[in-house]
Amino acid sequence: MSVMASHADSPHYSVMLNDVLGALKPQDGEVYVDGTFGAGGYSRAFLESSKCTVVAIDRDPTVQPAVDALKAEFGDRFIFIKGCFGDAQELLCDVGFEKIDGFVVDVGVSSMQIDQADRGFSFKNDGPLDMRMDSADDFTAADIVNDYKEEDLANVIYQYGEERMSRRIAKVIVEKRSEERIEATAQLADIVRSVVFKSPKDKIDPATRTFQALRIAVNDELGELERGLSAAEKLLNEEGRLIVVSFHSLEDGIVKSFLNKHSGRTPNVSKYLPSVYEEISPSFTLIKRKAFLPSDSEIQENPRSRSAKMRVAIRTSAPPFCTANSKKEGGYV
Repeated sequence: MSVMASHADSPHYSVMLNDVLGALKPQDGEVYVDGTFGAGGYSRAFLESSKCTVVAIDRDPTVQPAVDALKAEFGDRFIFIKGCFGDAQELLCDVGFEKIDGFVVDVGVSSMQIDQADRGFSFKNDGPLDMRMDSADDFTAADIVNDYKEEDLANVIYQYGEERMSRRIAKVIVEKRSEERIEATAQLADIVRSVVFKSPKDKIDPATRTFQALRIAVNDELGELERGLSAAEKLLNEEGRLIVVSFHSLEDGIVKSFLNKHSGRTPNVSKYLPSVYEEISPSFTLIKRKAFLPSDSEIQENPRSRSAKMRVAIRTSAPPFCTANSKKEGGYV
């Protein structure tokens, strides 16, 4: 039985799990970071495939039952840290790890979060307009919708949701919130649908992009991804592997740009001026320039995987780019 099939009934389907395993190639005695633990699908697969150690990170307190189950089964080989994977370097240092052999993240909201109506991530079932990955945080989607100025709200929806109708949506939201505070997912979805009409060619609900934008803003997901990539570069041993599974163009664009730059593939802005990166040894090599995509069989088994992209890079012996740049300029980070 494949790993994919063995975990198909779990509350969170681990997207591209077999592909991730094939890219990571877990080995006995090595240390891997699962930066987005969720229901533990990746962590379990790593622990089952070798006698390795897995350090899992997640900011969502509802993952505790899955944490307890893996801890009971794998003991000291499994370590969990509550926090954000963007802070991985500091978090791992606190538990005694300075270097690791693999860093894996599945970016974005998980299916188990989407399926919990009271978390407010989805409009499929009405719930509070929340969207926090960590319920201890104070800032919610309702705060953005009800308190942001119209221009700022439009910018969030446009930049993070890539929604062309962002200004009209923001205008109507401001009009509606003057009548009553917008607190529920269904309430907001109906407002967006009153402005954005579904095209026959469009397969997604008109409210999808606005909800995506709010979720990203509430959880600083793109900033978290940038910090996580930087942390992975500092933590990985030579030959260590960085694997990122993302689900929309904003995330994948950040990963692609980071890996291109750090593997020496950044194009020169001028043929007459040498790029600063030409004088710095690449900190990663790419297994493949293009992203890996889920198989047709996986998409059929789990339609949520259809937008997934996986990028893989191998750490070289070169120092991290920030260190190399600082040394070139006469300083150190």
